[in-house]
Amino acid sequence: MTVLNIRHRTTYRYRESVRLGPHRLMLRPRESRDVRLLSSTLEMTPTASISWTNDVFGNAVATAGFAGLADGLTIESRAAVELGASAWPVFDIAASAIHYPFFYSSDERADLGALAVPQTFDASGRLADWARGFVRGTRTDTLALLKDMVAGVAAGIGYQSREEEGTQTPLQTIDRGWGSCRDFAVLFAEAARSLGFGARIISGYLYNPDRAPAPEEAGSTHAWTEIFLPGAGWITFDPTNRAVGGYNLIPLAVGRVIAQVMPMTGTFVGMTDAYLGMSVDVEVTP
Repeated sequence: MTVLNIRHRTTYRYRESVRLGPHRLMLRPRESRDVRLLSSTLEMTPTASISWTNDVFGNAVATAGFAGLADGLTIESRAAVELGASAWPVFDIAASAIHYPFFYSSDERADLGALAVPQTFDASGRLADWARGFVRGTRTDTLALLKDMVAGVAAGIGYQSREEEGTQTPLQTIDRGWGSCRDFAVLFAEAARSLGFGARIISGYLYNPDRAPAPEEAGSTHAWTEIFLPGAGWITFDPTNRAVGGYNLIPLAVGRVIAQVMPMTGTFVGMTDAYLGMSVDVEVTP
């Protein structure tokens, strides 16, 4: 077992006082059989009234409401988690799904629903063609196919951090040849869906004890993908790091599209040039 402390601090700066609108926060780590939440706190300056709910995916969502004007906003989340996943997982994939192509059961298809349907328009079929390039024959080992796709994303696309909002479409990422972790996650999920897999996108934190993060990787959240395989359930794939399994990942939220798992979103009312910028500092330590 590995116990980790997480500190996630985000600061927004404004040129003059503004009126802060509601902010939607997904900063509470998501528990599972591999992730045990030991503690979680949320603090804000200026102070806010906070209400909690769960969205359709079971993510914990905090909505912060503010009164009065402010020339800045600081949101700090602290959590302690215990990770229990194996670094070398063995996946008990059902015999019916060991080889690709396979078919989900009628119940699985109904439950996966939109998670198995591509969410970006691909009229030319270029993304589907790109994904089919990893299929090695009429009967391909399913897990090997997905591992090849993870390696193919990392090998063909250069990593480049990007602080501005928004996510590239899969074809933009392929054409440009670079992207951030969220672009990698969306590309992998949509490519897998084009092959018929059920996929969901995850936001959270990466803990890598074997190396110090590069300057562009430090102080940020992470994004990856999970694929549903009968028997094994949801399997974690991190195309940014060519990794399979989530032994060093702490999820915050899961969703169908990347916009559903953003750690924080919100608005303000003020002059058009009032916004000066933001800074994010994330620390994940033993």
